[in-house]
Amino acid sequence: GRPKVMLARTYEEAMQIYEKYSGNMLGIVSDVSFVRAGEKDKKAGIKFCTYVRSCDPYLPLIIESSERENQKEAIKLNASFLDKNSKKLPVDLRKTILKNFGFGDFTFINPNTGEPIVTIKNLKDLQDNIDIIPDDSLYYHASRNHISRWLYSRAIFPMAEALQPRQITDLSEISEIRKLIFDAIVQYRKMKNRGVVAIFKRDRFDKYSNFARIGNGSLGGKGRGLAFIDAMIKRNPTFDNIEGVNVTVPKTVVLCTDIFDTFMESNNLYQIALSDIYDEEILEHFLKAKLPEELKPDFLAFFDVVGKPIAVRSSSLLEDSHYQPFAGIYSTYMIPSLDDKNEMLRLLLDAIKAVYASVFYADSKAYMAATSNVIDQEKMAIILQEVVGTQYNDRYYPSFAGVGRSINYYPINDEKAEDGVVDLAIGLGKYIVDGGRSLRFSPRHPNKVLQTSTLDLALRDTQTRFYALDMNRGEKPFSIDDGFNLLKLSVRDAEKDNSLRLMVSTYDPVDQMIRDGYYDGGRKVVTFANILQHKAFPLASILDSMLTIGSREMGRPVEIEFAGNLVGPGNTPGTVYWLQIRPIVDMKEMLSDEVMDLPDERTILKSNTALGHGVMDNVSHIVYVKSSSFKSSNNVNIAREIEKINRIFTEREENYILVGPGRWGSSDSSLGIPVKWPHISSARLIVESALDNYRIEPSQGTHFFQNLTSFGVGYFTVNTFADDGYYDESYLNELPAVYESESLRIVKFDAPVLIEINGRKGKGLVTKPGVEQIENK
Repeated sequence: GRPKVMLARTYEEAMQIYEKYSGNMLGIVSDVSFVRAGEKDKKAGIKFCTYVRSCDPYLPLIIESSERENQKEAIKLNASFLDKNSKKLPVDLRKTILKNFGFGDFTFINPNTGEPIVTIKNLKDLQDNIDIIPDDSLYYHASRNHISRWLYSRAIFPMAEALQPRQITDLSEISEIRKLIFDAIVQYRKMKNRGVVAIFKRDRFDKYSNFARIGNGSLGGKGRGLAFIDAMIKRNPTFDNIEGVNVTVPKTVVLCTDIFDTFMESNNLYQIALSDIYDEEILEHFLKAKLPEELKPDFLAFFDVVGKPIAVRSSSLLEDSHYQPFAGIYSTYMIPSLDDKNEMLRLLLDAIKAVYASVFYADSKAYMAATSNVIDQEKMAIILQEVVGTQYNDRYYPSFAGVGRSINYYPINDEKAEDGVVDLAIGLGKYIVDGGRSLRFSPRHPNKVLQTSTLDLALRDTQTRFYALDMNRGEKPFSIDDGFNLLKLSVRDAEKDNSLRLMVSTYDPVDQMIRDGYYDGGRKVVTFANILQHKAFPLASILDSMLTIGSREMGRPVEIEFAGNLVGPGNTPGTVYWLQIRPIVDMKEMLSDEVMDLPDERTILKSNTALGHGVMDNVSHIVYVKSSSFKSSNNVNIAREIEKINRIFTEREENYILVGPGRWGSSDSSLGIPVKWPHISSARLIVESALDNYRIEPSQGTHFFQNLTSFGVGYFTVNTFADDGYYDESYLNELPAVYESESLRIVKFDAPVLIEINGRKGKGLVTKPGVEQIENK
């Protein structure tokens, strides 16, 4: 519903856009000199605005020019004029747009004197004041479409569309118009979505409330996603009861971005935040700062209603955007539910300040640079949300949590890419985000789980650890590590809590088999068999509905986050909580289906398990980990070295191919090199290779999935020892290095290599320089 900006680069484009969207225009900003009929025309903007004015006498026009004489032409057209030579042009443009295009408050004026009569901030104000606005003022604004334009700018489309076609030509019609506006407001309020984000009122937020906001700024990316989910669930009654189980959003309050602005400015934090000091010092300064006092009673009221631990999640303006996702860049803290509400309030305030501080950590700044964004333009909203789960003595966690995607680039057997894929684990979802072992399956094929298909795989590749929130306050100070108060526990600890009943199978070492279900004795293996195969809980069908409906409603492939409890209070059926939805950028059709047809000797890399889609021909560097000197004990140092290398590539605005053993991005350095996304953000292709003495189950890019898809980054898995793919490291070793250390080498080619990936077939290759691209047949 937000207004769109349409850019015209020529007179003809401008005419085409105007003809198509004239009924939905809030206003036009035009230069004067631009291309018309193939040539630069110094009066093209005047000619275009003259045409627009002949069609619509009241549409707001802003004419920009560096030549002052054009101001006379603008005045003739009843258009605003802005001098492009002015140093405050952006400020002038902002003010003019706010005044004329329907943004900001609506001020009814005396048409004869121009004096303001009443200022309207929202629809309720308009409803309350419509009867006292003088006839001549109402006629002046209504006849010029000012009111409908103001409604359009707020995405109140039903009312705007009801008013806009009503042409007023006489003052005698004004009583009819007054009634039309009042009735339209009443009707709109009755029919508007139940999923709207209400303003938080501490005396109205109760156990039946679900979603509210504090402040008047943006909800941020995650906040918008949650609001979208809340409205979508209400539009689709399917979610009210899927085999006796409900799907819902946890109780949520969003602190809008204007509170971030107030906090930063009132505490003079920008100078500290934008400096190059260490993250720990930034956090220390932020924790000493003060949040607005008026927030505290609201937080206490929220505690009373929720009665559970609170997750404090980032929701920045840029986070979860369609093409530059910031997922996982900022912090998420959890605070326990305490009997001492003042102590709980202190923890909450510190958690909010710590999330704000994470905007300015070194990783965030590096990511900003990689995505060509400006750090001081970032704004942070905060999501306060009940933590899904159950308390077991001094720890708290949900039955399960996971991430789902509506496109599966690693289908097995008879699965299809569009069947989707889910990563599922017991405990808090941070375990999956941090690269822990989860159960991966397609919700349309829950009986076929690769990890549990053999005894060896099930014992080796299923979850053995999980995260829970520590409910003991203790004296742990807030840290830049947002998991400082989380417990990393063994599955055996959950067994003591008696929380595993439907989620595990039992290994019988005597018979050398795994039995579905929980039995005394024997190792418990997290297979979710009773849920997925025996349908003791309809999780697979719920996740399939979430992915299918979510993808349909968003109009593109999506990634979702969820958590749930298998059993509700008093042994009632459990609930699945929908925590997030993000778009995955649509993949373009492959140029050719003949990837992999080149013989090995003409390629550097081949993969039969490739993530990504398309052709890249602008990469001339390969950064690779030297197999000859590789030691997994050195993985942390290698990660630091790669971070420095990546920073140089980012500064040069160049890209590279990154090749190394094990799982890229795993938090467990024994499984791979523990880089974070900002440390490898300039890589266009990431390759995980296997060594003879270091054969780690591939991660398939799960640590960076959203970033990979949105930036079009390829991800290859190559295991030459299992005859799966091809990697000609000896060819690279023979080439001169532009950089070499004990662990790494960088090779630069005279011409770019060619990277081709067929996402539908999951295959990809990198050709040696001089090998021509396979022709599209």
